Amino acid sequence: MIAKDVMTRAVRTVGPSDDVHTAARIMADNGVSALPVIDDAQCVLGMVSEGDLLRRKELRTTKRRSWWLEFLASPQTVATEYIKSHSFKVSDVMTRPVISVTEQTPIAEIVSILEQHRLKRVPVLRGGAIVGIVSRADLIRAFGQGDKPSKAQTDDRAIRNTFLQRLKEQSWAPSSGISYSVSNGVITLHGILASDEQRRAITVMAETIPGVKDVKNETVILAAIPMV
Repeated sequence: MIAKDVMTRAVRTVGPSDDVHTAARIMADNGVSALPVIDDAQCVLGMVSEGDLLRRKELRTTKRRSWWLEFLASPQTVATEYIKSHSFKVSDVMTRPVISVTEQTPIAEIVSILEQHRLKRVPVLRGGAIVGIVSRADLIRAFGQGDKPSKAQTDDRAIRNTFLQRLKEQSWAPSSGISYSVSNGVITLHGILASDEQRRAITVMAETIPGVKDVKNETVILAAIPMV
């Protein structure tokens, strides 16, 4: 899937000269945690989020430092904080530059962007203009609506080949010490593994193969083997 398959198209926005209280009301009334800030050409200038509005004089939540931290902070830093906590204009409190994606961006890449930059959403742009937004909620919704892998009939040989291929692809999987058999769609695992997590991962690897009816994991953990 790509961005256009999961994005929210009806996006609430604000302008750079709008009042921050207006932005807060729009977020509260629509159940969203951030708004794109756009100009007359629908180009995104920034994002204003709940986080941008947490440190406000109206809430009496402006930053307070001890005298020595105040002394060490640069005048530019303190001035910037004052602007964000006191200005009424969205342009003064919004976050920029904006990290964005296009309609063709794969959702795997979007997830990486969200993780790397610790974001909760990214605007989707077409020629610089906003056409949608992809949030974590949109991704979870797409996941929930997706089809569960089918348990279609697959012969034992195909299951064995798939399991072997998956073993080879995973760096955490043991390169030796594991044996397995498949009979009427049931995989039986034997061998010695290093941890409970590895044992559970091997089980997941097997039970998610199309056609598998059951997994009998009879492997043992190395630490659990009594020493003689």
